[in-house]
Amino acid sequence: MANSFTRMMSGRNTATAVMLASVGAGTLVSGYLFSDSTAAAERKRLYPPSADFPDLRKHNNCMAAALSPSIYAHLRDKTTPSNWTVDQCIQTGVDNPGHPFIKTVGMVAGDEESYEVFAELFDPVIKDRHNGYDPRTMKHPTDLDASKVTSGVFDERYVLSSRVRTGRSIRGLSLPPACTRSERREVERVVVTALSGLKGDLAGRYYSLGEMSEREQQQLIDDHFLFDKVARHWRHNNEKNFLIWINEEDHTRIISMEKGGNMKRVFERFCKGLKQVEHLIQERGWEFMWNERLGYILTCPSNLGTGLRAGVHIRLPFLSRDPRFKKILDNLRLQKRGTGGVDTAATGDTVDISNLDRLGKSEVELVQLVIDGINYLIECEKRLERGQDIKIPSPIPQFRK
Repeated sequence: MANSFTRMMSGRNTATAVMLASVGAGTLVSGYLFSDSTAAAERKRLYPPSADFPDLRKHNNCMAAALSPSIYAHLRDKTTPSNWTVDQCIQTGVDNPGHPFIKTVGMVAGDEESYEVFAELFDPVIKDRHNGYDPRTMKHPTDLDASKVTSGVFDERYVLSSRVRTGRSIRGLSLPPACTRSERREVERVVVTALSGLKGDLAGRYYSLGEMSEREQQQLIDDHFLFDKVARHWRHNNEKNFLIWINEEDHTRIISMEKGGNMKRVFERFCKGLKQVEHLIQERGWEFMWNERLGYILTCPSNLGTGLRAGVHIRLPFLSRDPRFKKILDNLRLQKRGTGGVDTAATGDTVDISNLDRLGKSEVELVQLVIDGINYLIECEKRLERGQDIKIPSPIPQFRK
């Protein structure tokens, strides 16, 4: 994921000038910023692209593997309609070399057009991160019919909680790494207005980080709704099992979760809520970023397609210590994390298991893959409890070409 997108959000000049001019901030200020950005572009052209090419020799991320001097030379002076550049796309990967044994993505998009204007770099990164998915020749399926999933209730002696999340971006607004303050406020206005139309078991309360007491913030952290106060705003329903973050790494992060092992119910609520949110957004003249090749467009290329992560916290005292565990997960297209979330190590016998893939399979396919995989892991754990042997399953193909 993009680790430094928040730092990047404060580093734009050109789009700020456009926004200041559009909201009537004054011709003197906007004119100054326009001329300043133009002068910077002229200065840049005095130097060849080779002089700006980053030193990536110690980097382990998809961007560093894909970026060549010739690609950089071709893309350096291009900009999207909102003046986002390839240097801004790759800055997070330049600043964060990555882990020697964990290959990160190393780049982000500043707007929907980034994936087209800089496709010469984004396409190989997408192909690398998504196990060979070719965004030029393949189409991404979308399916939010929760009735299609089967066997989605787990043995709660092992599964402690279940969760499904995704992200959605509002078309026509810059993505968070490039958002101006006014655009972030517009994201909030659009989403909060739409969410006020949620009814029934999805109706709930909206929170703004700047307007909450420390006690309220700590309660949300204790409820696992808020982590390090990263989201500016969020909303949850009254049952606290359907949650939407606003203006975090993506415009919105939509989460359905509950304690226990009923993944089918969690996914049903997820699909119901997601459809209602999209309908309410569309009623107000907006729409989500989507195309048939990349699916739903999000900030980090790792989340293209469904943006979906379906996972459980599961106790596996025997299997988690078995040397075959990693290979079993790999073949089932699952990944292991610590229960503290992304980038946390697994400790003890409780781990977070979720789908590895986002792009090339539909939401229904990915949730079913997780359900089948978790049931297999539970069966392995039971066999090891009885002193019986287990087998490594055959590899699951990522997608249909």
